[in-house]
Amino acid sequence: MKIASLDHIVLCVARVDRTIEFYQRLLGMEAREERPGKWSLHFGSNKISLQEAGSVPDIARSTAPGSGNFCVLTRDPVVQFSEELRSLGIEIVAGPGEREGATGKLLSVYFRDPDGNLVEVSNPLPDSAAET
Repeated sequence: MKIASLDHIVLCVARVDRTIEFYQRLLGMEAREERPGKWSLHFGSNKISLQEAGSVPDIARSTAPGSGNFCVLTRDPVVQFSEELRSLGIEIVAGPGEREGATGKLLSVYFRDPDGNLVEVSNPLPDSAAET
C-alpha cells in the first residue's frame, strides 16, 4: 500500500465552541456541523475534526486536550501574522524561523490554541536550488 495524501486530523478539545471561535477568528477556518453535535473546521481542501474530551470514542481512548501538534500553510506573510498574534496577546512559542516541511523549507511561527495544542503556521520558502 502507498498512501496518497492526508484527509483530516482530529483534535480532542475541552470545549468545541471555544475551539471553533479561536480557529475562525485567528485563522479564518469555517466551522461545519457534520451531524448533530459533531463539528469540524475546514480550510482549503482540508479538515480538522473536533472531539470534545467528555465524548471521545473508545477507539481514541488515549487522546486528551492539548496533545495535538500540526502545521498549516498560508500565503499571508508569517512575520506579519506573528505581529498580529502578539497584538492579540497570544504567546509565540517559537519563530518565526526556518523549518523543514513535507515538500521543502518553511518559515514558521508556533503558538498554542486554547487547549494547548501546538499550532505551526508557515510560508513555503523558495527552493534554494531554484534560486541559483
